[in-house]
Order: sequence, then structure tokens, then C-alpha cells
Amino acid sequence: MKIAVIDYGSGNLASAARALERAAAESGIAATVAVTGEARAVAVAERIVLPGQGAFADCAAGLAGVPGLRAAIEQATAEGTPFLGICVGMQLMAERGLEHRVTPGFGWIRGEIAAMEAPSLPLPQMSWNVLRFREEDRHPLLAGVLPGQHAYFVHSYALRCADPEEVVATTDYGGEVVAMVARDNRAGTQFHVEKSQRVGLRILANFLKWTPERPSQRSGT
Repeated sequence: MKIAVIDYGSGNLASAARALERAAAESGIAATVAVTGEARAVAVAERIVLPGQGAFADCAAGLAGVPGLRAAIEQATAEGTPFLGICVGMQLMAERGLEHRVTPGFGWIRGEIAAMEAPSLPLPQMSWNVLRFREEDRHPLLAGVLPGQHAYFVHSYALRCADPEEVVATTDYGGEVVAMVARDNRAGTQFHVEKSQRVGLRILANFLKWTPERPSQRSGT
């Protein structure tokens, strides 16, 4: 399996790559993990992972600044290649971000990325927090994960106005916060899977085994 970890100048690339290598090894999956900004490498990858940290607008600009990279991600995922966005990588899946200025996202999921409202709580949220989801609605990426288990979050912006059908898990930080989304072959975690220990490794292993539906049609996808 060829796994592309997208390099556009943002995110914990080495940490994400190491976590993917470990998840593959523990699952008995022969995998090659490449940290790459090459559109050609993305086009032939069997899994695409987009890490991200910092501001939405800066990450979007960084992605756009690598010739052909965004188009390669959009084309590959439109053809069914499984995609996982991590932290700001997940946020870029939304319709737009409001940090600093209005910046278009991929538009793969509904909603926008806006400043969190967490009265009396410090921002950014920088802590372990529980994952909430209904077991009867468990997404394949959460196989083996229990409601109430913890993942590691670092963020002060979050998805709002989301489509409930695209929300896989939430957490609570001064109110409900979207923690994980998925639509067809495109999924994302607001938390850092690469820093979430056994829960994160389980989700990454599930991602490597995942056989999702092909993307459905929506304006802008």
C-alpha cells in the first residue's frame, strides 16, 4: 500500500508518518509511507493523509502554493482514494474558514470553521478530551474505539453549521464540538490521531483497512 502524507509546509509530518507506519506494522499491512508534495505521488497513492496546524488561511495558501498539489488531491479523492485530514487538514474539508479572513475550503463537507466559544475555559483547547458517538451509529473508522475514550486536541477554531449526517464523533468543550467527520471516502479528525496513542493508532489502522463508498455528487466536489 502506498500512503501519501501531504507536505505543504504545515503539520506534524514526521509524527503522522511514524504513526501510520506503526499502525500498518501492527495490522500486518505492507505499506510505504511517503511524505511528499509531488502531485504525481499523490495521484498514484492508495491512501492520502493531510495533516495541518496553524491558521486555516495559512494552510490553504500553503497548499495552493505547491503547483498541482490541490488539484491532485481533489482528483484522486473524486476517483475514490481514501482521504484522512488531521486537525487543520480536517478543517480544510469544510466549505470555508473564517480565521483572519474568509478562505474557501475543499467544500467536501458542509459548514465553516469559526472561532470556538468556550466561556471560562482556556483557548486553544490543548488537552485530552473524550470522544462522543452512539455505538449504533459507529463509523468504520471507529471500530474498536469506545465512546468516552480520549483523544488529544489542540485548536481554537472548530466546525460549525455541520451536516449531522457527516459528523462521526463530537467532544465537549464549553459546548458540543465536532471531533470527527466523514463523507464517502473522505474523513477527518479535529484531534491529532498521531498523538492520541492507542485510540489514534486504532483509527489509523482502521483507515488503512477502510473500503469506503465512492464519493457522491455535491456542488463544489
